[in-house]
Amino acid sequence: MKRKYLYIIPSLAFFAIACEPTISDKINDDTYYSGEADFTTYVAIGNSLTAGYMDGTMYRTGQSYSFPNILSQQFKVVGGGQFTQPSFADDVNDVGGLLLGGSPLTGFPTKLVMNMTTSSPENINGTITIDVTQLQKKAYNNAGVPGAKTFHLLSPGYGSLANLAIGKANPYFVRTATSDQTTVLADAMSLKPTFFTNWIGSNDVLAYAISGGEGIDQNEMGGFDPAQYGSNDITHAAVFKATYEAIVNTLTSGGAKGVLATIPDVTAIPFFTTVPYNPLTTQAIVQPGQNADEVIAQLNTFIGLFKGVLDQAGQGDRFKLFDKSKANPVMIQDKSLTDMSALLSASIKGLISMGVFPFQLTDPEIEFLAHTYGQARHATAQDLMLLTSRSEIGAPIASIQNPVLADLLKKGVTYPINDNFVLNQVEQQKIKTATTDFNMIIREVAGNKNLAVADMNELLNKAVSGIRVEDGQIYTADYFKGMSNLNTVMFSLDGVHLNARGYAFIASEILRVINRHYKANIPLVNPATYPGPTLVVKN
Repeated sequence: MKRKYLYIIPSLAFFAIACEPTISDKINDDTYYSGEADFTTYVAIGNSLTAGYMDGTMYRTGQSYSFPNILSQQFKVVGGGQFTQPSFADDVNDVGGLLLGGSPLTGFPTKLVMNMTTSSPENINGTITIDVTQLQKKAYNNAGVPGAKTFHLLSPGYGSLANLAIGKANPYFVRTATSDQTTVLADAMSLKPTFFTNWIGSNDVLAYAISGGEGIDQNEMGGFDPAQYGSNDITHAAVFKATYEAIVNTLTSGGAKGVLATIPDVTAIPFFTTVPYNPLTTQAIVQPGQNADEVIAQLNTFIGLFKGVLDQAGQGDRFKLFDKSKANPVMIQDKSLTDMSALLSASIKGLISMGVFPFQLTDPEIEFLAHTYGQARHATAQDLMLLTSRSEIGAPIASIQNPVLADLLKKGVTYPINDNFVLNQVEQQKIKTATTDFNMIIREVAGNKNLAVADMNELLNKAVSGIRVEDGQIYTADYFKGMSNLNTVMFSLDGVHLNARGYAFIASEILRVINRHYKANIPLVNPATYPGPTLVVKN
């Protein structure tokens, strides 16, 4: 290696303006070197985790902290070349979101920030300026496309503006695709990579998980045609294998070496671990000025009616009475349960006719209650509440006209939260099986090609209990809880994607894998010099 001098200046966190010391490090063949790898042209394949997505969107500042961009800066020390990312210069307000022809694109809001006045995450108030119709038509080294599944990388038309209206294209790839019929992989390969990272596959199972299981496990249906899949379906393992192999075969066709990353389990992601199954304390249920004993008694009388009816069919354990001395579970919908609507309807009518039901109901209201509680139960410790359920718990039911019912029914308390806000054990098993199968495939492909493997599944699972790094700091896979974990949390406010510090942590782990597998010596990065959650005093 050519003798040279390098001056490394750590990035500044944007919560405090601080001057970091400049480290002068003499570089020669005995210090940093590329080993068996060639970093001249580095290309990153993947989805949102590769693109630099965080806080629920892609935005200019967030993208700059993508793990491939961080890696590319370290690769320069050992001969790495220019690394480009899709331009977000048009995000002039740094708020993210997307427009389509000047109108907000549904499902692509502004970034999430933590409002310190209300102590809650919320979309930042700001004007979206990124318009999908402003086509860049350029291949970039960072080929991460938010929302992409494995087979999307090989799909012609995935970047066609015309296909966007029929749900066959991805707006992020539409912005950059070099032609209507190109593919993500084709554009990436046009750069002739000498080294790559491949972290694709999470969405092949994660989309199902984030939807609360509102999709199909194509492994059960024998679904071998991805063109027929719904957006939340779990990809068939055979389809995943064939597609993943095709991607890696293409990436290595010119002799490039690289790193394959495994898929993290959902239990390592704050989106599924932040909201407890039992958040209902007396303080959470009883409003100021109300008599706690009277409120709890009223709720237990109401729930007890349904519990009593289901006891006759041996299903009474679906419901639990509220206990003032402890935290109580939320009530959820579970579509895997036997539907007891008919029994409930007949029983309620019988109780009303005998004059023992607490209030009168019309026939439509009876059917409403019977249908509501026919597949309802209280959550258990085996259920995973989605982060999105947090705003649902305790919310009123706006559609109810009966004032007595309207006052009594609250989501999660006396009214089941919809199934799409919960992962039950059946759904979790489908996710676990698919994740295990996909990771076995990734490892098999890596072994066949003698490629390095970055085990993100293992790494993020360890982060659940905390990982200590070289400087003594412990990082966790927790959701931001306030100033107490400001400096340790690795995930952004959407609970799924990492924050800047988390992406730096991932980059450092990949560098360790590269150094070990390819006998290189590339400097690591210090996650502590990267920012954590975005805090605002007032939104």
